[in-house]
Amino acid sequence: MSAHRPRVVFDTDLGTDVDDALALALLLGASDAIDLLAVTTVYGDTLLRARLAQRYAGLAGRSLAVHAGETATHSGREVWWAGHEGSLHEGLERESVSAEPGVDALVRLVTAEPGTVDVIAVGPLTDIAAAIRRDDRFAGSLRRLWLMGGAFGTGVTEHNIRSDADAARTVLAAGIPTVIAGLEVTQRIEMRAEQLDAIRAAGALGEALHRDIRQWWEFWNETWNVPHDPVTVLALLRPEFVVLSEPGTVTVGLGGDPEEDGLTTFTPDPSGSTRLVVDLDPEAVSAAIVAGVQAASRR
Repeated sequence: MSAHRPRVVFDTDLGTDVDDALALALLLGASDAIDLLAVTTVYGDTLLRARLAQRYAGLAGRSLAVHAGETATHSGREVWWAGHEGSLHEGLERESVSAEPGVDALVRLVTAEPGTVDVIAVGPLTDIAAAIRRDDRFAGSLRRLWLMGGAFGTGVTEHNIRSDADAARTVLAAGIPTVIAGLEVTQRIEMRAEQLDAIRAAGALGEALHRDIRQWWEFWNETWNVPHDPVTVLALLRPEFVVLSEPGTVTVGLGGDPEEDGLTTFTPDPSGSTRLVVDLDPEAVSAAIVAGVQAASRR
């Protein structure tokens, strides 16, 4: 994979948990190593999310192709909305967003040159499932899918999978080469005051992220957060930081209680298409998140 310059589409529910914004910053800071083709947004007010993505890109001196994706879940589950999304960013309505819907953009970009595009999906999997259902070439045309989602061996459900379990079942049954970072791994990383100070010093983008991180801390009455989504991005950008499982399959369990729907189970299988991130270097990952924001701010 070292000889390959990834061509990436980033699918995100950016604006609620601040980790999506940190993940986007890592991608913006890695422009020498990847081609970020587009950002697609999912879950709830996707237009607001798309405008916010463009705002972050502008703070890093970039302009992106940003597409608003699916707003409602396939499962019918109600969207969880924190209420603070975009509230620290004035004038978001002025940010440009493509008229092409997110799912259309995903299908177009992935099928135009089969086997060349990686999709990083760090929100509910509604957009990806919709693309699979829209065009039967989509699943077979993806080079690889990188997910933040699920919790393996913990007996608990995780937000992204639980929020649209029907979509997750569609995606994880499609045979796409997939790497997943689940809660049991991402929760080993914590962002605290030291990292926050370094991010704040990293120019306009760092200042904005600092405010958003503080807002997220205040929402939960905490002095730290878990940057789940950057772990998935770093699995692609810095594979030496993570350890992957052998291949297998992932099933998404049905629960009688709605809160139980979305329980993920990994079964090793040499013919499977999915690998889990099973270990990582916490210090290297934490340092890389800060360094990625700093790199994005310098561009």
